[in-house]
Amino acid sequence: MEGLLDQRRYLIPFRSGLLPQIFTDTLVIGAGVAGLRAGIAACEHGEVIVLAKGELKNTNTAWAQGGIAGVLDERDTLESHVQDTLVAGAGACDESAVRLTVEHAPARLRELFEWGLNYDRDASGKPALGREGGHAAPRIIHAGGDETGRELERTLADRYRSLGAARLFENCFALDLITPSTEPGSPVMGAITHHPKYGLQVIWARATILASGGAGVLYRETTNPPQATADGLAMAYRAGATLADMAYVQFHPTTLYLAGASRSLITEAIRGAGAHLLDGAGLRFMIEVHPLAELAPRDIVSRAIVRQIAKQGGSHVWLDCRHVAEFKSRFPGIAALLKRFQIDPAKDLIPVHPAAHYMVGGVRTDLHGRTDIPGLYAIGEVACSGLHGANRLASNSLLEGLVFGEIVGREAGLLKSGAGNGTRPNGANGGGWGAWGTMMRQGPVPVISDIRPSERAELDLSDVRSSLRSAMWKNVGIERSGQRLTSVVEMIDFWARYTLDKIFDDPAGWETQNMLLAASLVARSAAWREESRGCHSRDDFPEPRDEFRVHDLWRRGREGPVTQPVHALVGADA
Repeated sequence: MEGLLDQRRYLIPFRSGLLPQIFTDTLVIGAGVAGLRAGIAACEHGEVIVLAKGELKNTNTAWAQGGIAGVLDERDTLESHVQDTLVAGAGACDESAVRLTVEHAPARLRELFEWGLNYDRDASGKPALGREGGHAAPRIIHAGGDETGRELERTLADRYRSLGAARLFENCFALDLITPSTEPGSPVMGAITHHPKYGLQVIWARATILASGGAGVLYRETTNPPQATADGLAMAYRAGATLADMAYVQFHPTTLYLAGASRSLITEAIRGAGAHLLDGAGLRFMIEVHPLAELAPRDIVSRAIVRQIAKQGGSHVWLDCRHVAEFKSRFPGIAALLKRFQIDPAKDLIPVHPAAHYMVGGVRTDLHGRTDIPGLYAIGEVACSGLHGANRLASNSLLEGLVFGEIVGREAGLLKSGAGNGTRPNGANGGGWGAWGTMMRQGPVPVISDIRPSERAELDLSDVRSSLRSAMWKNVGIERSGQRLTSVVEMIDFWARYTLDKIFDDPAGWETQNMLLAASLVARSAAWREESRGCHSRDDFPEPRDEFRVHDLWRRGREGPVTQPVHALVGADA
């Protein structure tokens, strides 16, 4: 990529030696399922700091209504879960990552049960297993019906807080990863952060784990909490890490669609319980689209809904839950939401429309969660491990956070004793710990960011943010075309020209800059990928093409992407 998107290494000017200094063995940026599980594992090997951008109740994990996938029933098989994941991934999964995740799932779930997760049980006291889109068998663990994420967040936070080596910083914004050099590949040694009470601080760490979540707020219509502004993607890119598969953004088929109301998720578990999608005439249209009907993979359902809306004219389709038994007790959170809008699911149809839900692409990692920068790991939604391919299978995301959180926390913790594996993905050399050793012996390596004041006029931040989100929804949404993608890249470049070169002193400005950078990468990746695959759909290239069955890799300082064959991750099994 060329231009302004490559010129800025840090968001603000600073001199590390003049700021408050905090030291830890492992720094985890993000406090959802991936970050907390990594923190728990890393605490076995040293001191850990977990940063939460806001309060724990506002993480993507805490907002998750869906469950955690994993094979716990003897009538189900690991191989079935693997194959379902590969099918959903549309030929773009790295199978080694899929098998690793699926095989670790039962142990991670039983661990949660031991830690006190209040999961839903059947009449015999065993886990009540639900079924969601793309799964051939019931294998989804839920808690409180539609409050799995909230209960999972509570369980992991309680466990983490109980550990003596653990510190949790809430409402702490990570601006940038710190490297001793501005050159790509320079080792990450922590982060510069901002707290509303303590101001700017430098947190030095032997290992830094990005677990910052996704980028749903790039879109006008989203299921994500307001803090999902692509911060981790942007800071990793500025630090020189490789990002992959940025075109793959998953849209959830069913969010409550009412004028003037925020888009609230209507969990897929309801369709798993038998709810139907109806068109304006009251007919089930998914039956003619896919053999699994409403339980087809999310990309198929989302596109079918959008096309049905275009066909019939209007703004939404209907979700029919009137025949779903015990709806209010099975899905209490959604029942309460609907009640606020005077909708009774036992009598009324629910207006629904797709919305941006999950960032499938992200910071490229190997099976140990290692990026191509020494000292930097990435896990969860901010990462691209190859698990999801071109489209995430329902309820594999919380599972991914648990599995890779444990692996990466353990791997990062081992760096304290020098026992960590130094192999890096994409052929890079692991090395790079001399800078840390110098810092520990002689004090922090001085890091200086000098940014010249911009001479360009400033655009209104709120207007840029609103315009960006609308443009992304219209042009880089569920159905895309080359002409619209070219236009939106030009729009983003214009806004970036007057925004990315500015120096802001609060999170609103930093978030907007991060959103512009991440949106540019998504749009450019979608323009480059001249095919339709998984959750990436091009009107002008409606079929998958063999030459694009690769990972497209983006890195600061390169004009465009390089490609990597699917299944080509480097690194031994974890």
